[in-house]
Amino acid sequence: MSTRTPSIPPEAWTPLLRAARLATRPLERFLHIEASSGIVLLITAGLAMLWANSPWAASYHALWHTPVGFHLGPFAIDRSLEWVVNDGFMAIFFFLVGLEIRREMHAGELSELRRAALPLVAAVGGMLVPALLFLAIAHGPGVRSGWGVPMATDIAFAVGILALLGKRVPPALRVLLLALAVIDDLGAILVIAVFYSDGLSLSGFGIALAGLAGIFVLQRFGVRAKAAYIVPGVVIWAGIAAAGVHPTIAGVLIGLVTPVKTWLGRRGFVDGVQKELDELRTNPDARSTGELAGSLKNVAAARREALSPAEGLIAMLHPWVAFGIMPLFALANAGVSLGGVTFDAAAWQVTGGVAVGLLLGKPLGVLLACALARKVGLATMPVGLSTRHLLLLGTVAGVGFTMSLFIAQLAFHDLNLLGAAKTGVLLASAAASLVALGLGKLLLPRELPSGAAQSVDEAETSTAT
Repeated sequence: MSTRTPSIPPEAWTPLLRAARLATRPLERFLHIEASSGIVLLITAGLAMLWANSPWAASYHALWHTPVGFHLGPFAIDRSLEWVVNDGFMAIFFFLVGLEIRREMHAGELSELRRAALPLVAAVGGMLVPALLFLAIAHGPGVRSGWGVPMATDIAFAVGILALLGKRVPPALRVLLLALAVIDDLGAILVIAVFYSDGLSLSGFGIALAGLAGIFVLQRFGVRAKAAYIVPGVVIWAGIAAAGVHPTIAGVLIGLVTPVKTWLGRRGFVDGVQKELDELRTNPDARSTGELAGSLKNVAAARREALSPAEGLIAMLHPWVAFGIMPLFALANAGVSLGGVTFDAAAWQVTGGVAVGLLLGKPLGVLLACALARKVGLATMPVGLSTRHLLLLGTVAGVGFTMSLFIAQLAFHDLNLLGAAKTGVLLASAAASLVALGLGKLLLPRELPSGAAQSVDEAETSTAT
């Protein structure tokens, strides 16, 4: 005789639980929309701008300068809330970036040179040309340090824009964008580590190496509990900070050494769960509570080891980063007080250099690099894509936002120039978003033709022959 599992927990009050489920259902649907992360970023950035330029602007700046401290005997740390967000929480963001880079290098678009060639050259072109355009516009001794600001692409916004275009966007273009964004993030990380770090200390690197050694030792002992790696991770973070490199780079390093191979995999998960289910079905009433707890523990272990540690962490952290850390970073850094920025010659150079680099340099760099790579036979166009898709790709890549704002914080210590750089990032990102949406609707068909298997270039070649 089968028994039906009740849909409501025994401690819950039915009307209240149903009301809660009804209220959260639209939120759950929203969070599953591919573009929702970009929408949240847009809302928080707009809120920050309004707050910073409202009569309550003083409270905005006071909030992020709120001191946050930790004291334990003679040991003390005193920082601002802004520092906690930019140097602490953003390390988790960069950890997720490192995990995604590691996964793509293992079994993704970066695992084979043939597949990685086009996004690689597109990303390199999309970083070099914006930097050169910035230096052509802002070449003075006090402003040239911002050349790295227009190099970055915000993956959340970029993917969100393509999602808003719906069925017009072929799957190959989405894959190409994701691969380009991953390589772009890797390039930005290298730029931060090499060019925006100063006063390097060998003792700090020694501490970081000790933390990395701790991670490798735990891995060799087969330690699978993720919590066990928190302590060596904190040691790496502290060492990188002490070395004079921005501490968020520690997140990338930890992500890159996270294992990407599964232990049990899908088949092992199915077999392990099936074994426990068979034992429970044989005589469920004869098993004690302790035995049932043991079975559930085995099922939990099989579930955990069905994915690699990197994939499991990506699945766990992605919603927290997308809907928590990144909007919090946007709220803390997008609040540019327009009245507080004096647009003198230097500030105009910074704003113009960033805006031109993102809005024009990105698509120009992507198109030129891809054309050169195809001409010399280094890369080939994915099936179903053409030059107009690359133009859209480069335009979408011009949405810098999160990473561009982050690099601006490192590039400019002068608050006026920092405000000018942020203004350029926000204006260019907004303009690139609107232009990309317009280009997508103008250049791409309303719906992909069924069975379309050739790119425009391939079709022209077959016609000519």
